[in-house]
Amino acid sequence: MRVGFIGAGRMGAPMVRRLADAGHQVRALGRDDEKRAAVAALGAEPVDSPRAAVTDAEVTIICVFTDDQVLALCPDLIDEVPEGSVLVLHTTGSPRTAEALAERGAARRVAIIDAPVSGGPHDIAAGTVTVFAGGDEDAVSRAREVLTAYADPVLHVGPVGSGQRVKLVNNALFAAQIGAVAEGVRLGDRLGIDEATLLSALTHGSAASRALGGIAATGSAEAFIARVGEFIGKDVAVVRRTVSELDGDLGRLEGLLDSALK
Repeated sequence: MRVGFIGAGRMGAPMVRRLADAGHQVRALGRDDEKRAAVAALGAEPVDSPRAAVTDAEVTIICVFTDDQVLALCPDLIDEVPEGSVLVLHTTGSPRTAEALAERGAARRVAIIDAPVSGGPHDIAAGTVTVFAGGDEDAVSRAREVLTAYADPVLHVGPVGSGQRVKLVNNALFAAQIGAVAEGVRLGDRLGIDEATLLSALTHGSAASRALGGIAATGSAEAFIARVGEFIGKDVAVVRRTVSELDGDLGRLEGLLDSALK
């Protein structure tokens, strides 16, 4: 398929490579010579503007870092993508953003899918990142051939905005699990248990989780939080802001989210 791609950075670059390797015709934005050279090395056609990236695209993929970047880019981009095409939003953000863009897209028969991912660049490179897709069933079906180049599973979780809602719950729980492990390490310290010994033992017990496994592999809760703090902090901020926008609250998760950021 013809794919336009904007956001070939830390997460987007392995997506572009896998799309190109799968035989898709990919045009990807590179804003300077160095970035365009990097795009070409991934197997895609480098272009110097968002408009050039989406020309003739059947599916356009947006993988920028923040919801604000999506809001700055996508309203005008919807007017540039071909009628009848699909625009996929991989950025984790507010479901209200996806819903507003879907309303704008409807006038030009441009389907919007909010499709945040769960996993990192290594999962994308392996083709095993998880996608939570919110949107019309037909649109998700049309985009699936593209998404499955780097994602497995691709889960259709409901209408537009549902992907973001599921991802926000996922992120809240993951951050809470990190916070719970950090509190467990503090308890172990008070009980006189060495942290490395404790973490290694817990990975074999009923307390095992992906968060615990990542912390144990890193060596300590403090080191893990320092390594992923920027991304966890962003996700927690988005969770809190979005829950507030939706007139909800985090309940007992709130304190654990604080522990994940210490």
